[in-house]
Amino acid sequence: MSERPDAPHALIAGAGVGGLTAAVALARRGWRITLLERRDGQEEIGAGLQLSPNASRILRDLGLLPKLIESGLAPDAVRIRRARDGAELACLPLTDAETRWGAPYLDIHRADLIAALHGAALADANVSFHPQTTLAGFDQTPAGVQVAALHGPMRLSFSADCLIGADGVRSFVRARDAALRGRPDDLPKRAHYVAWRTLVPAERVAADMRRPESSLWLGPGAHLVHYPLRGGTLINVVAVVDAKRRLDDKADLWSQAGDPAWIAARFARWAPQIRALIAAAADWRIWPLVERAARPTWSNGRIALLGDAAHAMLPFLAQGAAQAIEDAAALAAHLTPGADVAGALAAYGAARAPRAARIQDESRRQARRYHLGAPASLVRDMVLRGLGPARLTTRYDWLYGGRAPLPK
Repeated sequence: MSERPDAPHALIAGAGVGGLTAAVALARRGWRITLLERRDGQEEIGAGLQLSPNASRILRDLGLLPKLIESGLAPDAVRIRRARDGAELACLPLTDAETRWGAPYLDIHRADLIAALHGAALADANVSFHPQTTLAGFDQTPAGVQVAALHGPMRLSFSADCLIGADGVRSFVRARDAALRGRPDDLPKRAHYVAWRTLVPAERVAADMRRPESSLWLGPGAHLVHYPLRGGTLINVVAVVDAKRRLDDKADLWSQAGDPAWIAARFARWAPQIRALIAAAADWRIWPLVERAARPTWSNGRIALLGDAAHAMLPFLAQGAAQAIEDAAALAAHLTPGADVAGALAAYGAARAPRAARIQDESRRQARRYHLGAPASLVRDMVLRGLGPARLTTRYDWLYGGRAPLPK
C-alpha cells in the first residue's frame, strides 16, 4: 500500500489495545496515523484478558479474528463457584456466543492481542510508529494540532489534524487539556482493590483446573478468576482482594512484584483447589485497580480521549480492553475523511459516553456483589443458583450484544 500524503492525519498517543485498534481502524478509513508509545512496544505487559463478543466482533471486522483464535481460547462457559468449598453457584454457557451475540468469546494473552494489532498497524504504510517516544506538549489551532515529543534526548515535532489521547489512566493528554481534565482530585490517590496476577504452566495444575472455561470463585472480600491461555499451556490467574493501597505516581501500575507468602495466607481458608493453584505460581504481579469517572465530554476541539484516558473502569465485568476497542471503532466511524474533525470528535464522545458510564456503574455494583461476606453472600448465592443458565445469559445481552450508536 502506498502512502497518502494528502490524507487527513491523526496523531495517537499510546500504543496499547485502544491506541493500536484506533490506528488500524482509522488507517483502513483513509487516515494517515502517527502513533507514539513511551515503551518499546514489544514487552509482554500484563497477562490474560477476556475478549467478550462486543470486542471480538470489531476485531473480526478488522480481519484480526483468525489470528487471535490461533493464540487464544474460546471457553465453553463461565463457571461461578463458592470459595470455601468449590460448590457451583451458576454457569454462563458460551458455546453459542457467536450465534447469540454475533462473535465468539475469547480468552487471550494481552501480549498476543497487542502483537496482532501491532502487526496490522505496521503492515499499513500510512501508519508511522514511534516507540520509546513520550508526548511532551501540544497546542491546537482552528487548522490542526501541533505536538511536541521526546525520543531520548531528541525533541520531535508533529502537525496533525487531531490528537487522540489513548495514553492510559495517567493520561498526559487529559491532564494537560483544561477542558478534559475534570476535577483536580479526579485521578485517585488510593486504590480500594488490588489484583494479583500470575501465569502458571498447565502441567503444574490439576486436570479439573485446566478445563476450557473461565472459572470465577467468590469469597468474602475477594474473588479469583482462572482460565487457560495459549492452547492450554498456561493458566492465567487473577485474584482481586479488598485492599486500600496508596498509589505511587512513579511506579508502573502493571508490574509491581507481589509476595507469594502474602497471597497464600490471604486465601488459606479457600477450597483446596485454589490453595493448590496459588501454591503452583512462582511469580506474582500486583495491579492496584484504578477507576476514573467517565467524562461527559471526551473532546475539546481537535483533541479527544479514548480508553482508560476517558473512562478507566474496574475490571469486574472484564470490559477494560473491550471498551477501548469499542471506542476505537466508534472513533473511526465518526472520523470519515472530509468530516468536520471537531464536530466528529464531539459526536464520537456523545455516542460513547453513556455506554461507558453504564459499564463503570455496573462494574462497581459487581464488585460489591462478588466480595460479599455472610450473611449477604448467602442471599447472593441463592439468587445465582435460582437464575439458571438461560436467565443468566439474558442478563449479559445488553453488554455482549450492545454497541454505541454509529453515524449512518
